[in-house]
Amino acid sequence: MLWLMRLSSFFTAALLTVVLSPSLQSFPPAEAIRSSHFDGYLRFPGQIAVPDPRARHFAFRRAPFFRNAGDCEARLEPGNSTVCDPSLVHIAITLDEEYLRGSIAAVHSIIQHSSCPENVFFHFLVSDTGLESLVRSVFPQLRFNVYFFDPNRVRGLISTSVRQALEQPLNYARNYLADLLEPCVRRVIYLDSDLVVVDDVAKLWRYDLGGRTVGAPEYCHANFTKYFTERFWSDRRLSGTFAGRNPCYFNTGVMVMDLDRWRRGSFTRRIEYWMEVQKAGGGSDRIYELGSLPPFLLVFAGRVAPIEHRWNQHGLGGDNVKGSCRDLHPGPVSLLHWSGSGKPWVRLSSGRPCPLDALWAPYDLYGPALRPRKKR
Repeated sequence: MLWLMRLSSFFTAALLTVVLSPSLQSFPPAEAIRSSHFDGYLRFPGQIAVPDPRARHFAFRRAPFFRNAGDCEARLEPGNSTVCDPSLVHIAITLDEEYLRGSIAAVHSIIQHSSCPENVFFHFLVSDTGLESLVRSVFPQLRFNVYFFDPNRVRGLISTSVRQALEQPLNYARNYLADLLEPCVRRVIYLDSDLVVVDDVAKLWRYDLGGRTVGAPEYCHANFTKYFTERFWSDRRLSGTFAGRNPCYFNTGVMVMDLDRWRRGSFTRRIEYWMEVQKAGGGSDRIYELGSLPPFLLVFAGRVAPIEHRWNQHGLGGDNVKGSCRDLHPGPVSLLHWSGSGKPWVRLSSGRPCPLDALWAPYDLYGPALRPRKKR
């Protein structure tokens, strides 16, 4: 039966590749004027060497040219718009060496499927400023700022987790977006680095949060109790934080955040409080096990603006089970998320991909630094 399940997953991935791949589907108006991405993926045109010596072991192809469709609200001229322009869609993503290939693919997918890609402004959170020149080389047209996140800001608050990757300080940078980004940025979409967007991100941007601070797809069928320890649930002073709430699990890798409300409510400090409680508990008195997620749940679960599940088809990385492959959840898809321990770029490079990794590959801009052939 195992081979039959794998075969089924293969055909599912093949069908969805045709449906979702930016080279094989009908595009919104902005896509029709771009060169074929799939053709570039095969022949590696315009490959570049990264000028920054600290990033010289990375080689990425330059992204295809993009521009706004004719019906966009505003046509922004490069250099004439600022981060405070009200027509912009703001997206925050972390950049680090381990997940850089994923971050580049995520950005590529967003601009490929956006009808108004020139109106998308990226906020890159880094602990190594040497990656800025790489991004500028791969995406010459991209509107973005880079923000340095000091690892020492959270290092003393981080507890050990079930996976070492979840203990990295940059994984907690999302908690500080309201402090890091310019005060005029009133709303932002936070996205993890291990995903691709296969729909116009402006649709996610326009969600009405209904007065909530955070919007995200919720999964109320999940066993919420497993995200906290027995010690937490047995202590009413701790578990009482959910009194009067109907808490549901949500994945913090895809969130729409109202930064105005976040700042007014001092939510960064509320999250830090629970990290301090966890840290003070030590080994035997821990209140959770899973990295940066539980503090978010403690503060926001039951108070989240619901967003359609299509915007986070998560768990494609195997949910921390090494070597496992997942199929898609039923329903429409706008965003594919390889949360879990298995990352598509690692599995593809090792020659052991899961069927759905084929849906990530068309957005991958990583490749050998080959020089374009000279015309004869």
